[in-house]
Amino acid sequence: MTKSGQIPYSFNFVVFSDGFDDGFSSGSDDSTLYETQFRKGGTQCIEETILSNAKNGTPVTCLVYTLLLPWAAEVALGHNVPPALLWIQPASVFRVYYYYFNGYDKLIGEDSNKELMHMLNSIQKPKVLVNTFNALEEEALKEIDGKINMVGVGPLIPSAFLDGMDPSDRSFGGDLFETSKDYEEWMNTKDEGSIVYISFGSLVVLSKKQKEAMAHGLLESRKPFLWVMKDKGEETEEVISCMSELEQLGLVVPWCSQLEVLSHTSLGCFVTHCGWNSTLESMVCGVPVVAFPQWTDQTTNAKLIEDVWGTGTRVAANEDGVVEGEEIKRCIEMVMGKHERGETMRMNAKKWKEVLL
Repeated sequence: MTKSGQIPYSFNFVVFSDGFDDGFSSGSDDSTLYETQFRKGGTQCIEETILSNAKNGTPVTCLVYTLLLPWAAEVALGHNVPPALLWIQPASVFRVYYYYFNGYDKLIGEDSNKELMHMLNSIQKPKVLVNTFNALEEEALKEIDGKINMVGVGPLIPSAFLDGMDPSDRSFGGDLFETSKDYEEWMNTKDEGSIVYISFGSLVVLSKKQKEAMAHGLLESRKPFLWVMKDKGEETEEVISCMSELEQLGLVVPWCSQLEVLSHTSLGCFVTHCGWNSTLESMVCGVPVVAFPQWTDQTTNAKLIEDVWGTGTRVAANEDGVVEGEEIKRCIEMVMGKHERGETMRMNAKKWKEVLL
C-alpha cells in the first residue's frame, strides 16, 4: 500500500474459486473437502497465471508462498519458476520445525509443516523470507546446515508507520473492516501509559470461564482498558456476567485498528495471545506485554518475549488451563507498576522501538 492507502499501479490481482463461494463454516462444512477444493482451484489459477504471463512477455520470475500452501511451490517448480517461502513466524520457530521434522519423521503423522519441510528439502538451496529483522534474531537467521538460506524481510507492517509519519495521524491503511472510532476519542481522554489493551487476534476465542476471569482481573486492577471481544454482540449475560460493571471502567469493542491503538500515547500494556504479527507490532510501538499464548508458535513467542527480549511477562494457568483473575491482575501490575522488572520491560520495549524506527 502507498502512503495514500492506494494500491500501486504495478500490482495485479487474480482471483479464483475455492469451491466455497458462500463461505466456509467450521461447524457444518467438511474441512478436508475444503482443503482439497482450495488446492485444486489454487493450482489451476497459479498454472494459468504463469502461462499467461509468459505468453504476454511478462514472465513470472518468483512465486512467494506461505507455510499453509506448500503445494504452491510444487506448481512453481513444475513450470521452472523459483519459489520462495514467506515465513510468517519467528526465525527461531522455523529452526525448531526444521530440526524436529528432519530427524523425527517416523514419529510424526500428517502435518502441514511436515509437508512444508519435505518440500523445502526437495529444493536445491531454498530461500526463506522471514517476517523478522537481523537485530532481533541474528543467530536464528543464520544459514541452516548449508542448505537453507533465510533472509529477514520484516517487520511487515505499513511502510508509512516505519517512514516516520506524523505521530498525530495514525491512520496507517490496510484495515479490512470499517467501524466506529469512538474508542480513539475515549483513549484521547486517558493519561499517558495508563490503558491496558486486550486482544487475542482474529482466530482465538476465549472460553466463557476465561472471559469471566479476565473481567475480574481487569476490575481488580482498576486500570482503564480497551478489550477486543469478537462476540460482544451476543447477550451480555451470555458473554460476561459483570459486563455492566466492567464497562464503567473501560471499553469492550468487537474490533479496532491495532496499530492505531498500540501507537497511542495513552497505551501502557498489551495483553496478547503472542501471535507473531501482534508481537512485532508491540515491539515496533514500544509497548510491553502480558503474554497469554494459546497455540502454535505463540508459546515459543511468549518464551522469547519474557526470557530473550525482556519486553513482557507470561501468565500462568491453573490445572484447568484457565488463567485466574488474580494472576492477570498480578501480571498487569508487574508490567505497568513500579516493580523493578516492569521498569526493565518498559525500557526494553522502548529500546526495540528505537532499533526498528
